[in-house]
Amino acid sequence: MRDIVETVAGFARTVRAAGVRADLERVRAMLAALDHLDVLDPRDVYWAGRLTLCADPEDLPRYDRCFAAYFSGRTAVPGPRQAPPPVVRSVRVAPPVPDPPSGGDAESGDVRVTSASGAEVLRHRDVSRLGPEERAEINRLIALLAASAEPRRSRRLVPASAGRLDPGRTVREALRRGGEPVVLRRRGPRTRPRRLVLLVDVSGSMTPYADALLRFAHAAVRASGARRVEVFSVGTRLTRLTRELGARDPDAALRAVAAAIPDWSGGTRLGAELKEFLDRFGQRGTARGAVVVIASDGWERGDAALLGEQMARLARLAHRVVWANPHKARPGYAPLTAGMAAALPHLSAFTSGHSLAALEDLARLIGDPGHA
Repeated sequence: MRDIVETVAGFARTVRAAGVRADLERVRAMLAALDHLDVLDPRDVYWAGRLTLCADPEDLPRYDRCFAAYFSGRTAVPGPRQAPPPVVRSVRVAPPVPDPPSGGDAESGDVRVTSASGAEVLRHRDVSRLGPEERAEINRLIALLAASAEPRRSRRLVPASAGRLDPGRTVREALRRGGEPVVLRRRGPRTRPRRLVLLVDVSGSMTPYADALLRFAHAAVRASGARRVEVFSVGTRLTRLTRELGARDPDAALRAVAAAIPDWSGGTRLGAELKEFLDRFGQRGTARGAVVVIASDGWERGDAALLGEQMARLARLAHRVVWANPHKARPGYAPLTAGMAAALPHLSAFTSGHSLAALEDLARLIGDPGHA
């Protein structure tokens, strides 16, 4: 039973990172449903999760992608005539074979089956230490993340169930009811998502993590759109990557990014690059009121004092500044480098970004300032 609970909990974290609500009560409901079903039957597990974890029609395609990637390593669920991907934990179970279409031959080929518990362990592995197959698996799961900044209240008022009285709508409603003010109409401020800005360090010291962080940025652009998300690479030059990351396919987007970045695996001039970003984009509105994420190990080869000045400037413009340092998760780590020491006083949050689980936490932190 413990194995089942851990597997379902890990799956719930994956679908939450993809934007499905999947709160504690819904996880409990899925576990209660599985008590009455066969946990080794992929159909039972699929429908138990779909009927309990999903709260909105928009959740369904996200749930399907997460189920396929988490339980079987596929990028899409099977067609309607096929069973959902197989679920395997401590034993290896052959997946069900769908009936062949009438008048045709049965499909042949091997189906790669992965362990759900193995996927849970993989979530916490440092991406710099993954083999090719493990990295491909993590890349599929990163593509499911949905990072979007917290909403902000605008000055525009819209109809609401609570808030200040709306005289115009109240009077019109009374006229429709013969002059009796039976219903008081109200209005409140409209909420809109804040802009999300990601600055990804692509210098030589960040090479083991740059690919995963750029894939995270791609998932953010795909989830919220280029109007709400801006992505830049920093190293020895500042490069805007938002357009390249707008491609639907993650691998195609990363190839376009690699072609666009002239200083990949080069040096680091964080202070100078941050100043250029603020002069060219941030001061003109890109960073104003936004949630800004800097993904870097903080190795500054330029002037650390300049980095501190620009971080103070950024903190005054942005709503929140989050720094993701992959080395933070290492035992005994302390932010002793000159760059990190200069940046820390101006940060709203300091987190890691070394694994899938850490990127899921980063996605939640971006959307919820209370998440730690």
